[in-house]
Amino acid sequence: MLGQMRRLGASVDWRRLRYTMDDGYVDSVLTAFIELYNEGLIYRGTRIVNWCPRDRSAISDLEVNYEDVDGRLYGLRYPFTDGGGPGPDGNDHVQVFSTRPETMLGDVALVVSPDDERYKRLVGRRVTVPFVEREIEVYADDHVDPEFGTGILKVTPAHDPNDFEIGQRLGLDAVNVMNPDGTINENGAGFAGMDRLEARKAVVGGLEKQGLLGEVSEYRHRVGHCDRCGTIIEPWLSEQWWVSMKELAAPAIEALKNEEITVYPDSWRRETIRWLENILDWNVSRQLWWGHRIPVWYGPDGDVVAAKESPGEGYEQDPDILDTWFSSGLWPFATLGWPKDTEDLEYFYPTTLLSTAREIMYLWVARMIMSGLRFRGEVPFEKINVHSIVLAEDGTKMSKSKGNTINPLDLFEEYGTDA
Repeated sequence: MLGQMRRLGASVDWRRLRYTMDDGYVDSVLTAFIELYNEGLIYRGTRIVNWCPRDRSAISDLEVNYEDVDGRLYGLRYPFTDGGGPGPDGNDHVQVFSTRPETMLGDVALVVSPDDERYKRLVGRRVTVPFVEREIEVYADDHVDPEFGTGILKVTPAHDPNDFEIGQRLGLDAVNVMNPDGTINENGAGFAGMDRLEARKAVVGGLEKQGLLGEVSEYRHRVGHCDRCGTIIEPWLSEQWWVSMKELAAPAIEALKNEEITVYPDSWRRETIRWLENILDWNVSRQLWWGHRIPVWYGPDGDVVAAKESPGEGYEQDPDILDTWFSSGLWPFATLGWPKDTEDLEYFYPTTLLSTAREIMYLWVARMIMSGLRFRGEVPFEKINVHSIVLAEDGTKMSKSKGNTINPLDLFEEYGTDA
């Protein structure tokens, strides 16, 4: 990219070239993390993350690409085991529809809508999860849509974000049935060791043999894929590092509402406000091998310390690295010497104009605004120009993984850099 810019003749001050792994920049990243950690805005918690089984790492919500795929909707049957006789429909089982039958191995409850008259007498009854022989209860929860499927939902807190929230409300323990590589773990009974998609076929086959497979229908739905490698994302319960975002977002919302930053077009100012008002806590830890390592140390006596260097003998550093957007969010002032009070920082911050594409308004721009206000007390730029992007011939976004990109250097050779 730098070679392309030089060939193009970009009029920039090349003496100020910065890289996020430069020593000075690394110090900025560590300083920001430690400050937020000490203020209670960074914490470690076990929650559902977007997990890529190929990379074996968590990725952020904004790095998940949703695609419409042709799948199937499977009817899964759970036999009654409480001696209460048939259900409201006269059957000796409860039927639930799911696109991911392999996750039933981690089911810990069934839920119905409290307003659904069909299932009033079903609440409190008990059924058994096939294969793992786990006895679970039927509850009522407002999340259930009575119009979808049978109006009954299975609850798998370790493998679905909505189910995780339901499990939290009902005080249910989660059962994780997958390994980091997407294979079924020891909680999956006879399916242990199988890849998740292989296990899906095996579970369906096993249900059919037991007479517990209901209707199967073709079903087109949206499925998340890893932005890096295209692998289907697995919602997975994992212990990670999180940034508490509401307090960081509030000043940014106020600044945008007060038009302290002018955005062209203004619709993107309003969209960014909407996104910030609905922001969730940010998972910033990654299980990759390259990046800024999280500056948290675990002591021999169980103490946890956030520091740039080891606090002493016997301390081990957390193995995870930071999401690249955490360091990138500090760019407007970290490149100018922060946390030191340098002449460049005093002269150039805040900057005048940011020109950017719409797809990184949330990934990067909104986070730069939040970081600038938090660490410098001022917005990082006065104006934002959201420009268009060059698309491929079929109107889709250019992507190296799709093989539909063009090399600017080839165009320079053919048409010249001023064409």
